[in-house]
Amino acid sequence: MKIDEQVAVLMQGTEYGDEQLKQAMTDELRDRLELAEKEGRPLRVYCGYDPTAPDLHLGHTITMRKLRQFQEFDHDVTFLIGNFTSRIGDPSDQNRLRPQLTKEQAAEFARTFAEQAFKILDPERTEVKYNATWLQKLTFEDVIKLASNFTVGQFLARENFRLRWKENDAIFLHEFFYSLMQGYDAYTLRADVQVGGTDQLFNIVTAARKLMAFLGEKPNIAIIMGILPGTDGVIRMSKSMGNHIPIDSPPEDMYGKVMSIPDVAMPKFFQLITRWTPQEILAIESEIKEGSLHPRDAKMKLAREIVDIFHGKDAASKAEEHFINVFQKRESPEEIASYVLKPDQTLLEILTDSALVKSKSEARRLIDQKGVRLEGETLSDPNSVIDKKGVLQVGKRRFLKLE
Repeated sequence: MKIDEQVAVLMQGTEYGDEQLKQAMTDELRDRLELAEKEGRPLRVYCGYDPTAPDLHLGHTITMRKLRQFQEFDHDVTFLIGNFTSRIGDPSDQNRLRPQLTKEQAAEFARTFAEQAFKILDPERTEVKYNATWLQKLTFEDVIKLASNFTVGQFLARENFRLRWKENDAIFLHEFFYSLMQGYDAYTLRADVQVGGTDQLFNIVTAARKLMAFLGEKPNIAIIMGILPGTDGVIRMSKSMGNHIPIDSPPEDMYGKVMSIPDVAMPKFFQLITRWTPQEILAIESEIKEGSLHPRDAKMKLAREIVDIFHGKDAASKAEEHFINVFQKRESPEEIASYVLKPDQTLLEILTDSALVKSKSEARRLIDQKGVRLEGETLSDPNSVIDKKGVLQVGKRRFLKLE
């Protein structure tokens, strides 16, 4: 691709909350690409990941997809694991103090993160680094010099800190240091480009660029990605909210969950999760608007693309066939797990004992939402005794044969 075409792809899905800043970063990216081409070198691109949980969902993969785009344009990518910063806790997207991980927790989560990341990144073209390598070597004098570049007011102006200050919630001094550490990561890697989410705007645009200039390096370019909504189409995708799609979901489950998102959320998924170019996305959106492509069919195309990314084409085709048979033709899946009923067993006990649900609270919520059916009949009482054989359906995708 020509440089302008590369810029269009690499800026796809970015959000800065300020059009002037976005234009400035776009112009800098174009200039840096032109300079690198003249120098005959690739750009140095990275994104940092604090391994704060053992598993990833689609929302975590947005920045990885952007790194993969840089790889496809032959640029050097570093997957930076924050095995030091995760032990401090990033306050960027929190309205409360983030728990600090132990060294052992960070190491275990880091291993899992890297394994899952290679479902998107090219492992042959990805360098994995750990920021404890250089951050734990900084002296107290080094930290003081880095901190001298910022005022307390700059930190308190950040929305999450401002809200906590207003509510008289404690703000700890070590939370300010997180931005310094991230900026020092960018300097150590001599990064041309740093990728992150909108919650990282201060850390990348303010802290990293300022520290790199202070330490004598050309400031890196901030590629700030939008936030993916969850399956509810509104709230940020989050495991704690229960609106997430794990990247290790079985193909049929992943396909079905993508099909459950509201139509209004599809453009975000098009831009942030798929491998489609801006031109391809524009064509799909135009077809939907003109009426030549039904939103349901566009969503099926989206679901197939996402399953293909994580499981391959064959699995995506089978998942689509399964969805059509079960949910569009209203057929039960051919293979359903069996469960032997016990005497005087209640609906709530069956749901939890069979692992159809993760908790009693989830079971009650699904029953209240009329999402539990036995042989097509909606069940409304969690304490009702079930002594009837048949197919028990929970939600749209979970089935159990009662015997």
